[in-house]
Amino acid sequence: MKFYNLKVKDIVRETSDTITIHLKQPLFTKVKYKSGQFLTLIVPIMGKSERRAYSLSSAPNVDETLAVTIKRVDGGLVSNYLNDHLKVGDNMDIMEPMGQFCLEPHKAQNRHVVLFGSGSGVTPLMSIAKSVLLFEPKSVVSFIYGNRSTDTIIFKAKIEEMQKKYGDRFKVVHVLSRAEEDWLGYHGRIDRTLTINVLNLLPKLDKDNTEYFMCGPEGMMDQVVDALHFLKTPKERIHRESFVSSAADEVKDEATLKASGIVEQKVTILIDGDEYIVNVPPTKTILEAALDAGVDVPYSCQSGLCTACRGHKKSGEVKMDEDEGLSESEITEGYILTCVSHPLTENVVVEIG
Repeated sequence: MKFYNLKVKDIVRETSDTITIHLKQPLFTKVKYKSGQFLTLIVPIMGKSERRAYSLSSAPNVDETLAVTIKRVDGGLVSNYLNDHLKVGDNMDIMEPMGQFCLEPHKAQNRHVVLFGSGSGVTPLMSIAKSVLLFEPKSVVSFIYGNRSTDTIIFKAKIEEMQKKYGDRFKVVHVLSRAEEDWLGYHGRIDRTLTINVLNLLPKLDKDNTEYFMCGPEGMMDQVVDALHFLKTPKERIHRESFVSSAADEVKDEATLKASGIVEQKVTILIDGDEYIVNVPPTKTILEAALDAGVDVPYSCQSGLCTACRGHKKSGEVKMDEDEGLSESEITEGYILTCVSHPLTENVVVEIG
């Protein structure tokens, strides 16, 4: 796991509650990433290092800076701190880019990339759109983007600029839930019916050359997926990015956990050639117990989505509350996400890194 210390080159106010932070690339060794991936920011607040994962809104080999776009969240410790206190010239610690919700452009591709986003879910989609439009001259991009009103549209000016630059290759459909009286576009939210209606109006919707990417509230994405299944879209062409894990929000008491076979166990963690034995109580995950014990384990989202805490299970059995961040092959090979994993047996050994 690589860490970088980068200087804030610019801060752009996108909307009243959203900023884009532009980080200067290192002089000699550039930070490499793929369109759609995320950065983990390590932010010192009140004497504690807080980690948060934010999708990159910049695109590799398109933008000079690494950019993350952060929307203020009610009660959000890090998002509010960055919106209120971060200044140009400050230095930020980050972890290397990660994530499997990504697209790598290829010049020979001739495809239709359809993006569904709502609110701050636009961030990885903007990265993907910029890469496809610049590096796949035969491909087209359609973007269905939901917001409350026109003044809450993140990247509104940039999207309009891209529409002018790429013409028919970049189709944008705005959907507003609290639209102004003079709004002539779609009203409401992105749901199953609207998705089907919009898709029927888009160009080149050939199942063999269309890829679908979505990011936003879980309810919106469920509606879009339902519509795509109704249209018999192949599963492998549907890609979704979750910012919040529903499993991570569940509060479980000790009795409930014990009933599912989760009891206090000792877990052996192998990292950087060192061995640590950690006591994991039923109400803690392996990651939480390791951090409590002072073990420097990599992590980011703590929701089972980002894979920063991924480890290889050498022996024993564990139960994961959430495995969305792992592919089926990774699960088969024995990989786990320590932030949502509980040991089920005595002999759990996890190697990290």
